[in-house]
Amino acid sequence: MRGTRGQERAITGNRQTSWAFADAYGAEHVEHVEHSAALRWARDRAREAGLRPVSDGTGAALRLLAAAVDAKAVAEIGTGTGVSGIHLLHGMRPDGVLTTVDTEPECQQIARQAFRAAGFAANRARFIPGRALDVLPRLADGGYDLVFCDGDRTECLEYLAESLRLLRPGGLVCFEGVFADGRTVDSSAQPAEVLRLRELLRAVRDSTALLPSLLPVGDGLLCAVKRSH
Repeated sequence: MRGTRGQERAITGNRQTSWAFADAYGAEHVEHVEHSAALRWARDRAREAGLRPVSDGTGAALRLLAAAVDAKAVAEIGTGTGVSGIHLLHGMRPDGVLTTVDTEPECQQIARQAFRAAGFAANRARFIPGRALDVLPRLADGGYDLVFCDGDRTECLEYLAESLRLLRPGGLVCFEGVFADGRTVDSSAQPAEVLRLRELLRAVRDSTALLPSLLPVGDGLLCAVKRSH
């Protein structure tokens, strides 16, 4: 038994090291120097504002996914200071437009500066201030290739319903932070937002309209493709 426990510790340690390596992989793979500088600046502004930007690994995954669906129209819930937006724009088509929603106009102003510093033209992003559940119903049915959700976790199921309406067949929905710092799989009593995340995970997994995968990058990135039938 002692040897088995030692082996389990080694496996756990190796897995954590591998996850850390995966999360950092691709962090420096940016097309332009200004992208990297703008990301650092946006991350610094996020920390000053007490926000938690997406990790390098999550950003790399978002770039990859946006490129994989040849995204021309992306909707983002939770602008923050623009870290995730830079990654999404980097992966999108050169003529793609990011529609990003946030309740904090001040953060959106910072994100606007970050996008400009990264070299993206002003017409590449549409900033909409307001609560996501007030804004999303005004967006076009089936008009988006990817929807990225990084907003209020207690509203995640409502975001899912709106995303299914917004996405074209073959489009992607992604939810950031579904691990909730390990609380999602913790059997002890958890707050309402964690219980909602568990509901979200079940709903996405069990949906016949979606083909899901849970990526162990950052604080957990739940992704699902909207089936074409």
